[in-house]
Amino acid sequence: MAGHSKWKNIQRKKSAMDAKRGRLFTRLAREIIIAAREGGGDPDTNPRLRMAIERAKANNMPKDKIINAIKRGTGELRGGGQLEEIFYEGYAPHGIAMMIYCVTDNRNRALSEIRHMLNKHGGSLGESGSVAWQFRRMAYFSIPAEGNDPDEILDLAIDAGAEDVAFDEYQIEIFAPVEAFKAIGDRLRAAGVQVQEAGIKMIPLQKISLPPEQAAQVLKVIEALEDLDDVQEVYANLDISDEAVAEYEKMTA
Repeated sequence: MAGHSKWKNIQRKKSAMDAKRGRLFTRLAREIIIAAREGGGDPDTNPRLRMAIERAKANNMPKDKIINAIKRGTGELRGGGQLEEIFYEGYAPHGIAMMIYCVTDNRNRALSEIRHMLNKHGGSLGESGSVAWQFRRMAYFSIPAEGNDPDEILDLAIDAGAEDVAFDEYQIEIFAPVEAFKAIGDRLRAAGVQVQEAGIKMIPLQKISLPPEQAAQVLKVIEALEDLDDVQEVYANLDISDEAVAEYEKMTA
């Protein structure tokens, strides 16, 4: 778990760099557009939109860009209707399964770029259904461990419908059925708990451990895929250790 947390911190630092280039805002806007299109433009009744807006604000996305993204999602402004959500399935090196979540206005471009990146790094694209059975769609919340009582978070989460709560020195993670997303989010907000990350994610049913050097190669593939403009997030069944993250940092230094 600690390795997983350190990997998340690396990704957050990268997001800060992406923000300077404007790439992060594009991804955040797409999240907002999709959420508003699917559930309406009122964050009080659309928890997915509320979380997307909160994430955008946490990354200093300008207010006018947030408002425009909501309007594109609801159809008040043009530009949101052509976006579609797609999951591509594939394998990284060493047999690690991946679900690649895209939001794109060009399905053919997204597929071509993902296939090229996987082939370049020794992975492969899978057929529909070849990987998805190894993952479960779940509500997910990540909370900083510092300043939060684990027992209180555990009680709150379980009462609101969570199935599992995981702890380490860096973060508290909540896993729940999708239908419990709003209830848990509302309870956390009412308790004044600051959420680092929240959303509906593909959670691996089992994780695979690899030697640090091989695991670092997989992390490099994930990073390369997430650098593609159409890719929002990559889910993998890799068990990320501290040693794997250290090896990855050496590899990319």
